[in-house]
Amino acid sequence: MAKYSLSILLLFMSFLHAHILDIPTRDGVSERIMFRESPAAKAAVILFAGGHGGIQLKQDGTFGWGEGNFLMRTRELFVDAHLTVVIVDAPSDRQREPYLNGFRQSKEHVQDIQNVIDWVKTKTNVPIWLVGTSRGTQSVAYAATHGIQGVSGFVLTSTILSDPKSDAVPQMPLEKISMPVLVVHHANDGCVHCSPSLIDTLMKKVPFAELIMIQGGKSQGDPCMAYAYHGFNGVESETLSKIADWIIAH
Repeated sequence: MAKYSLSILLLFMSFLHAHILDIPTRDGVSERIMFRESPAAKAAVILFAGGHGGIQLKQDGTFGWGEGNFLMRTRELFVDAHLTVVIVDAPSDRQREPYLNGFRQSKEHVQDIQNVIDWVKTKTNVPIWLVGTSRGTQSVAYAATHGIQGVSGFVLTSTILSDPKSDAVPQMPLEKISMPVLVVHHANDGCVHCSPSLIDTLMKKVPFAELIMIQGGKSQGDPCMAYAYHGFNGVESETLSKIADWIIAH
């Protein structure tokens, strides 16, 4: 019982230090974010969840969906590693199905992201990185190849490597990226869209990319969901430590 009480207390304390804000991004549209500043921050990370991306952030800091997503559930590990965290919801005009599905590769999405970056720059002078997981990598890679400014680089975790419905990340014009890119993938990712056998296709297209392959952990449920190898289940701390160290070193 004490274990669960401590977990709840730590989660509550994180809410106390998190700010939920609505950032105007387009005419009549705003982007709700969670801003969690890290003491002595060395960089800031803007995090993009996978799936449909509509995490439905509430004013009290709770999630309507997706809190178990790899990047969402590990946000405090980023903070502990001296990285300020910004979590991005779907914009106000995409707060119902299909949320970000069909929207991640659009100029409006890039505009929303750019306005969030510009707002973060008014709050901190540390380098800013875009970090996506699973379908969040399509948001990050599309922004990276379509003129996003004000960031120091990009991190792609559990990258979408094949997709019959939209451009997978390797199908984007990745040769346009002139900033560092970190690719983090689980060696046993069983998701049909993220086969490790396709990683070379991605790495050959990105000029300034490095790859970290993660081993171990455990896989539970759907292989494309957050508690499978796809979501680095059981190796979260190791994975976050490697990401944070790489970001700070660059």
